[in-house]
Amino acid sequence: MLFISPPFKNYIHLDRKTPMKESYTSNKRPRKSILFISPPFGNYIHLENTTPIRGSFTLNKRPGKWMQILKTLRYNSILGGWVNKIGLRNPGIDYAIKTYKKGEIISIAILDEKEIKPLEEKIPKDMDIELNVSCPNTDKHMINKGLKIFLNPKREWCIIKLPPVHFHDDLDRYYKEGFRQFHLSNTLPVKEGGLSGPHLKIYSKRNIKYINKYYPNCTVIAGGGIRTLKDIDDYKELGAHHFSVSSLCFNPIMFGAFYFKYKYFSK
Repeated sequence: MLFISPPFKNYIHLDRKTPMKESYTSNKRPRKSILFISPPFGNYIHLENTTPIRGSFTLNKRPGKWMQILKTLRYNSILGGWVNKIGLRNPGIDYAIKTYKKGEIISIAILDEKEIKPLEEKIPKDMDIELNVSCPNTDKHMINKGLKIFLNPKREWCIIKLPPVHFHDDLDRYYKEGFRQFHLSNTLPVKEGGLSGPHLKIYSKRNIKYINKYYPNCTVIAGGGIRTLKDIDDYKELGAHHFSVSSLCFNPIMFGAFYFKYKYFSK
């Protein structure tokens, strides 16, 4: 792939060669790896040497979270992971803004393109966010276009959380719009909802290699199936910069053992 670098990328667009658009976040990659605690556990677990991702939050309240958890959250022994269809039940973006603390990342889910402008106007310009464009456990399609409005120089983090499959055309558009932070990956769509856990590793590994090969100067957050430090090492060898856990937290003993080892070796 031929990349056209700044300043000429602003004027030269030949065929489908990808111009390297200047990004507000492209040069803000911290040197030290970060461990993110992804939703839903990022709403509750705030530990030293970790960064919680809270959410996902929508423009308006979507009540019924605990009932949906009871109805749909199940461990699938055949697939070897947790499946849910909670459907983005949450108290809404106003609650997220009111309770936001610097050092957190707020996950945003947009269910209608008409919600983009109101969300952009509500969210503080210096609030770090993750755009959830690929949640499979809701009956509504996630909006994944018109999102560059959320990019601004006051944000250290403006992450796109990608699906594990069928994202390549969208990724090309995100990159051209200026996004440089990508989280791999969201849950895998299955009949019962969204699947998390070790089954995602094969997808995340393949997608890390793809991004690093075709879209340079990106920050990659690798998640899916992390259970041990060996999983982190595997992702790191493929080019991931940061790491995320979520379903590991279903087992407090396993998570505790993992966390204290991670904390010790990350000193």
